[in-house]
Amino acid sequence: MPSHLIQGFQESPQLKASSDGTEMKERNAISILDYGSGNIRSAQRALERVGLEVEVTSDFERALESSGLVVPGVGAFGSCMSQLRAVRGDEVIRARFESDRPILGICVGMQVLFAGSEESKEEGLAILPNKVNKLAAPILPHIGWNEVTEVAPLQLLKGINAERFYFVHSYAAREVSGDVKTAIANYGEDFIAAVELGSLSAVQFHPEKSGDVGLQLLKNWAEVL
Repeated sequence: MPSHLIQGFQESPQLKASSDGTEMKERNAISILDYGSGNIRSAQRALERVGLEVEVTSDFERALESSGLVVPGVGAFGSCMSQLRAVRGDEVIRARFESDRPILGICVGMQVLFAGSEESKEEGLAILPNKVNKLAAPILPHIGWNEVTEVAPLQLLKGINAERFYFVHSYAAREVSGDVKTAIANYGEDFIAAVELGSLSAVQFHPEKSGDVGLQLLKNWAEVL
């Protein structure tokens, strides 16, 4: 892990600067979508550490109008989709995507962006057309640190390509069609670890549990808000 990341985050628990040292412009609060799934408090603390004002909400309008929307997710794909629809989360994600407003999906919050998963009969949002599959690995779930490598340059991984992030999952997308920038990891097979499509970003791993490199990823995302 780069030493400048470790030093920077230890010295400044409330980072306000962008990666080039300039101060971030003031912005409205970002929203973490509360739909009953995800490590919301861990994500909130991590986002606040990189200088963002954060609100946790299930309110459609507030989630729609915030400067950035974080969609967490843990557990089964079908349950997450049902809970997401219950708070009109599917609608707010589509509306933000269509209006080019920043979104960050985390773990199952990334998987729900795909058309579906072999884990469930529930349909996904199909913003990304492919499906999520069970990993072809001898031991599941995949729990622990794994290297993430860009296929094409991603804003999320600026300055931290080929670093290790923390994963907890048994399912992942093997491919994604269209003009989508991706990064991959390997556990039994290559899988999609991160994507960017316009203002939509998503990661299969947990940046909020990934120490200093996870904070740097969140800071990179904050720069586009």
